[in-house]
Amino acid sequence: MNRNHLRQPRTLTGLVAAAVVALALVPMSTASAQQHRPPQPAGPDRPATQAALEDLVASGTPGAIARVDLGRRSWYGTAGVADLERPRPRTPADHFRIGSITKTFTAVTLLKLEAEGSLSLDDSVEKWLPGVFVHSDYDGRSITLRQLLNHTSGVFDILKDQDFVSRYAGAAFLEHRYDSWTPDRLVKIATSHPPLFEPGDGWRYSNTDYLLAGMVIEAATGQSYADVVESRLLRPLHLDETVVPGFSPTLPEPHARAYSRLFVDSPEAPVYDVTEFNPSIAGAAGEIISTTHDLNRFFGALFGRRILPPHQQDELLTGVDTGRGYEYGLGVRTYPLTCGGTVWGHDGDIFGSVTYAVSTEDGSHVLSLNANDNWNDDEPARNVIKADFCRSSAHQGRP
Repeated sequence: MNRNHLRQPRTLTGLVAAAVVALALVPMSTASAQQHRPPQPAGPDRPATQAALEDLVASGTPGAIARVDLGRRSWYGTAGVADLERPRPRTPADHFRIGSITKTFTAVTLLKLEAEGSLSLDDSVEKWLPGVFVHSDYDGRSITLRQLLNHTSGVFDILKDQDFVSRYAGAAFLEHRYDSWTPDRLVKIATSHPPLFEPGDGWRYSNTDYLLAGMVIEAATGQSYADVVESRLLRPLHLDETVVPGFSPTLPEPHARAYSRLFVDSPEAPVYDVTEFNPSIAGAAGEIISTTHDLNRFFGALFGRRILPPHQQDELLTGVDTGRGYEYGLGVRTYPLTCGGTVWGHDGDIFGSVTYAVSTEDGSHVLSLNANDNWNDDEPARNVIKADFCRSSAHQGRP
């Protein structure tokens, strides 16, 4: 889910000493070989990116990993530890929960269905999900699928329902971590609240938008959300390490432990191991598990225009001004760089995991990174992006 809604307190001192491992630029071969290539000493090629990873750990994150793909060359970097109880380094092959980056997979799946003629983004929600809204102020006939994907629907965000969130705050998480949720149940909770604005009259990030989008995917195909994402994206792109987990609480091996303070806004709050929980709480808005290799493969293909027809690619990148210094397209957003230029992608924040995946608009330069906590500030993670892409701007002549 989105970092703005699963934000944790942002201080942690003396928790972990950084253990740093990095890999040099290496030629790409098969996906399996890349995924499991053993660490090598850091080379001279991306020292600023490696230093930014180490700064991320120094700021309080237990461990972080990153991968950069530049054409046929790849670089891996790691810093910190994967496990606070039994310290060991993070590895390039680590699986992790990608949170709201799931939204990009959901949006692209809907675009693929539109390209197949199964639906139109201008269809109303009512057409596919009649009677889905609870509060009488919603009119499903006036909310389009496109408005779900670019967050202009006005639909209330499930993560703003305080009773729902309280089930996962602090020690309550331990009682509810294995609870199962269905998308329609989550949507009923969210839409018992009135809409935030009339459809198309504003912008507000809402995880409920993407729960609805996942329900539309199932209604239009007669298949599960997981099966459609797998058939349209995961298998064709050979994203062999990416999983749509459904109700399964575990992560594939290898993986780091995941840590969170669970909404408790105090530097003295306990740190919880949240590696296992039922991801149906996030559904099509944030449930997917992946790796840096697979994320770079997906975003490289997406922005390299190898997934969608040209007119849909244009729709994907038609951004709405959020009023927050960036634009939001269809499941992707801009990240303006301090050195000039802009990259596209998405970030995700879910219990114990913060992930970024960003790319130049042509897909030639892709970076993904993951931290195994979600209490740190945004800035240290975004500094990894700035360090890598601004370095490229200075030395390679592109943002």
